[in-house]
Amino acid sequence: MKRNFDDVLLGSIELFCFAAELGSFTAAATAASVTPAAVSRSIARLEERLGVRLFVRTTRQIRLTDGGRHYFEQCRQALSLLTDAERQVTGGQAKPAGALRISAPTPYAHYRLLPLMGEFRRKYPDVTVDIHVSNRNIDFADEGYDLAIRGRAPADSSLIARKLEDAELVLVASPAYLKRHGKPRKLEDLHQHECIQFELPSTGKRIPWQFMQDGVAIDMPTSGGLCCSEDVLGIVTLARAGAGLVQTYRYIIEQDLARGDLVELLPQHGGTSRPFILLYPHARHLSLRVRTFVDFLVAKLQDH
Repeated sequence: MKRNFDDVLLGSIELFCFAAELGSFTAAATAASVTPAAVSRSIARLEERLGVRLFVRTTRQIRLTDGGRHYFEQCRQALSLLTDAERQVTGGQAKPAGALRISAPTPYAHYRLLPLMGEFRRKYPDVTVDIHVSNRNIDFADEGYDLAIRGRAPADSSLIARKLEDAELVLVASPAYLKRHGKPRKLEDLHQHECIQFELPSTGKRIPWQFMQDGVAIDMPTSGGLCCSEDVLGIVTLARAGAGLVQTYRYIIEQDLARGDLVELLPQHGGTSRPFILLYPHARHLSLRVRTFVDFLVAKLQDH
């Protein structure tokens, strides 16, 4: 069997990953207890071996090239698997460790994911968690994410999709708005109301509202002079302030309903929902910390 990697090369790959994660040769040197010059030589050896530039260097900073980003993602996964293999052999498999990067949309992050992170860190203190809260779609390979939560399954067959829950939709407005404009009694009445809109970042289109009619879920376009994009919590803030009607997830406004700050409308047409899905690479690429987090999150959310 031909030997493809020696100790020097493996050490260079590890220093490269330190530099990529920390964004600095000096920080990588400090983390690895070597000199910045040693890090620079290691990166140069890798670039010569690969025949590509891994970093763009300026006097103030370094950043990965496109090729460097792809190489970093693959190397990061490979080193993670080596670490997990060592823990398993030495009996340390039950202690996941390392950095975990997660991308989650705004509402699900604030009302489902973030409240669980304290418990996760107490159970697994050796795992550090970097959470990207945004409705922007991310690229696993290019951006180095381990997991993402999204509102629909992707076409990418390289990802595993696990449904976390079907989140119920509900139509609401504040008592102040309803005092001024009255309650809608049927779906057609919505055309006479200020219906707060949300623009989906991935398409730039406004999301139609969904209702049950004669046992069938239907999409219903609505209109209004207020629209939010990027952060779906913005439309809920507008509704709380009496600006109009909004359709949103029940888990976001269930406390508002309990306090009477918002009022549910047209319940006879309720019952529609949208899924939230956990996405991650196929199991052969998973580190122990990723598998541990997946099992933790699915177990905590199964009641929803």
